[in-house]
Amino acid sequence: MTTAPRTRIRIVDAFADRPFTGNPAGVVLLDAYPDDQWLQDVALEVNHAETAFAHPLPPGGEADWALRWFTPATEVDLCGHATLATAHVLHTTGTATGPVRFATRSGVLVATAHGDGSLTLDFPTAPLTPTAVPDGVAEALGATPLSAHDTGPHIGDLLVELPDEKTVRALAPDHKALVAHSERGIIATAPAEDPARGYDFVSRCFFPRVGIDEDPVTGSAHTALAPFWTARLGRTDLTGLQASPRSGRVRTDTRGDRTLLTGRAVTVIEGDLLA
Repeated sequence: MTTAPRTRIRIVDAFADRPFTGNPAGVVLLDAYPDDQWLQDVALEVNHAETAFAHPLPPGGEADWALRWFTPATEVDLCGHATLATAHVLHTTGTATGPVRFATRSGVLVATAHGDGSLTLDFPTAPLTPTAVPDGVAEALGATPLSAHDTGPHIGDLLVELPDEKTVRALAPDHKALVAHSERGIIATAPAEDPARGYDFVSRCFFPRVGIDEDPVTGSAHTALAPFWTARLGRTDLTGLQASPRSGRVRTDTRGDRTLLTGRAVTVIEGDLLA
């Protein structure tokens, strides 16, 4: 009698230095991708903002691992926190050493582990295009934006600038109404009230269109937030605080068409998929 090999699944809190903070992601390492419906079913079962599925690629190519991300409702083109979570699993299990190159829908993304336990992701910078604040956005958010920017095709968000940190923290949006205003969701941001607290700007991210009313910490959104605040603050090395209930910090460094995102991760659950 033979037993089918077990598929390990881990829940990792990304952009977090302790459990139950940051953004939880499922991570599943595979030998190859099964059918897409199974991937989507697992992501729905996990029911976190994203579940990452990765498998090793043959040596000698431009990438080491294939990587895909699924929300409970759909596959997405770019996800920061689940990439960080996957790199964390690869390094903490000894599956990979040194920089890891992921082949994704958004090109090759590189994750580098550091001696202090942090990881840096090398992501494409989101192109920002100023746009008029769409009709209905202020009412859906419950706050009037000072400005709005389209973030381009990779993340497909509308970035809106609000007057201050207090306004961002107090948002209680109408999620159903937000669905009509972007391809993926809304990034709301404002400058930090007191930079001495260790962060330069705050944000919150709402993605009801892909099944996530509020994302706890969104790495991909920081590929738009970083150049936005670099242009205003005159520095490339910044720290963003995503002010969701779980909260988390993302260190950013904008380098032209690439943005570096640095954070930590913690594995909180590990088990077997039995289906």
